[in-house]
Amino acid sequence: MLKDIIINSSSTQTRIAITEDGNLTDFFVDYPENRRMVGDIYLGKVARVLPGIKAAFIDIGLKHDAFLHFSDIGDRTQEMQGIIGDDNDEDDDDDTQGDTRPRASSLTPKIETINGVPKLQKGQEIIVQITKEPVTGKGVRVSSAVSIPGRFCVLLPFDNKIGISKKINDFKERRRLRSIARSILPKNYGLIIRTVAKNQSEESVVDDLKYLKKIWEEIEEKVKTEKPPSLIHQDLGTTISVIRDLFTPDVSNIYIDSKKLYKQIKDYIKLVQPSMGERLQLFSPSDPIFEAFKIEEQIKTLMGRKVHMKSGGYLIIEHTEAMVVIDVNSGRYAASKDQEVNSLKTDLEAVREIARQLKLRDIGGLIVVDFIDLEEEKNRRKVYDELKKEFKKDRAKVAFLPMSDFGLVEITRQRIRQNIVQAINEPCPHCEGTGLLTKESHIMYEIEEWLKKFRIGGKERSLILVCHPSIAKTLSQGFLSPIKRLQFKHFFKIKLEEDVKVNIKTFRFISSKTKKDITDEFS
Repeated sequence: MLKDIIINSSSTQTRIAITEDGNLTDFFVDYPENRRMVGDIYLGKVARVLPGIKAAFIDIGLKHDAFLHFSDIGDRTQEMQGIIGDDNDEDDDDDTQGDTRPRASSLTPKIETINGVPKLQKGQEIIVQITKEPVTGKGVRVSSAVSIPGRFCVLLPFDNKIGISKKINDFKERRRLRSIARSILPKNYGLIIRTVAKNQSEESVVDDLKYLKKIWEEIEEKVKTEKPPSLIHQDLGTTISVIRDLFTPDVSNIYIDSKKLYKQIKDYIKLVQPSMGERLQLFSPSDPIFEAFKIEEQIKTLMGRKVHMKSGGYLIIEHTEAMVVIDVNSGRYAASKDQEVNSLKTDLEAVREIARQLKLRDIGGLIVVDFIDLEEEKNRRKVYDELKKEFKKDRAKVAFLPMSDFGLVEITRQRIRQNIVQAINEPCPHCEGTGLLTKESHIMYEIEEWLKKFRIGGKERSLILVCHPSIAKTLSQGFLSPIKRLQFKHFFKIKLEEDVKVNIKTFRFISSKTKKDITDEFS
């Protein structure tokens, strides 16, 4: 299998694609005005404590206070989630070196608990790390269990645990890495060995740990001089973090079309793993890099709500406020006369495409899939087993339930940031993201209803009607246009004005005398 990382950089955005045998398997977009925040460490101040929802809100200087759940506070022996290439899962048999040992730093005092509830006080200073970016009006989510990810390991300053990535299956290799970790780990720190450390020399792991410890020492110095709220450590941007986390030995080449970015990545690789520097290639043919690697056409499928499958079936992906809903349709597929066989084949293909789409679009939260109904329990089990197999390939944490009697499967997927569709697009100002517009006939009905109310309570007989050009065109069409009929019927003089800034679903009435907007008075 040929695995490549292809990076397209422009003045407005950087796009990173990961392909396997030419097929797009991962996609990231980095915007200068919307930088990646996951991993950033802040010195914050407790703004509010709400025991009722088991959470506190922390002022870290952003528009919305950060959300800190009680489960993310204190002596939690779990690494920070949300690092791109999240392969630093701890093993179940990790070494815990005793709770009696002091923590790595006295900068953040141990938070006492009363009946299991953390004793936080308003105005208290606390070090927190962003674990989830803001989504649809919500603030960031943070944790006080700080972790600093590197190329081969993750340093846990407030922990004392040694962990090995679950994705390293070889027992001898796990034992070797655990032995290295025990020998190099400074007193009162915790460490997680990442998947990419497999078969690496002890020297490489030691150098990575030294680099991380230096970062933490710089953070400690900043905390002593900074006042909350303040940013005390900014994690790597999306592009470099992809290289850090996903540039593994199975990647054949990295192709970059920007000389500036090429130099940055080359310097980073030279620092963390010089032996892999030769795989970095500066791409300079005449064709755009994403066109040359046939990635552009694959990205277009990310944007659409309809995703076609090879068999002829298709998926419909709908985003709502509460969840993402996916509908599986068979289309024209009928390889067999047996409906159950056709349905099963379509559902199994849909499983593979759904797992791919969730990963590519970075869709998180609650997902409900409406599969084609299956009568036999053994076939439903096959769909469940296929889901289990496909989701093992996903770096994000995924949980799901077996198919219900109605053919529904509920899935929850770890959400760290906005999905790709939300990041690239903005809601339509006219339909407000619903995809539906009010019919012009209904808008004219609402205009007439408004005039009826105004005729009862209003004193003027001359008005200005301001609406979108498309509505104004409909109102003024024909010899006896709708606007003229309204004037004759209600005995008003109405002057029609067009304004592209007015929502196509609404209208405004202005008093001819005072020039004031009187729409809401008679709505």
